[in-house]
Amino acid sequence: MTTRPQNRLRLVTAGRGRPLRAIPEDAMAGDVTALRAEIQVTALGVDTWPAYGSPEWLQLNPQDPRTYAATLEAAELHRRTEAERHRLDWLMDNDPEAWWREITADANAHAATLGRSLAARRTAEELRVAADRAGNRTPHTLRATQGWPPIRIPGQPGRYLVFGQEATE
Repeated sequence: MTTRPQNRLRLVTAGRGRPLRAIPEDAMAGDVTALRAEIQVTALGVDTWPAYGSPEWLQLNPQDPRTYAATLEAAELHRRTEAERHRLDWLMDNDPEAWWREITADANAHAATLGRSLAARRTAEELRVAADRAGNRTPHTLRATQGWPPIRIPGQPGRYLVFGQEATE
């Protein structure tokens, strides 16, 4: 069970939007920051905006609310990226095995999907042995079998091997 901190900060926007008053009991600081950004964008009354730093964003009037919405979005994405980096750094320092499991989870999941096809493939060593054996095979003696069609004799056009006799065209 988590306890509610007694010195919880009250976030008030600097003249934009409305103050964030209702904070969920189990909210972390990052959750509150994300809620605040969402409230501020909602207060701006915009639904779409260009990506921060894009040519479209640079062409916006500085007073255009979409400018601020894009800036808020970029700041929130940066905050989340930094929080994830700090979390992974902490995990690497305090639980390297859990850190390794987490950073290799996607690769392991992808490898699991490839497992059957990879297992069916021959290894480099198996391919080398097969190539060596292919070059050292003893010549095959052709024999015609009763009930089967005639066999063309390699290197001798028009000559066939027939069960019991040899025929020519």
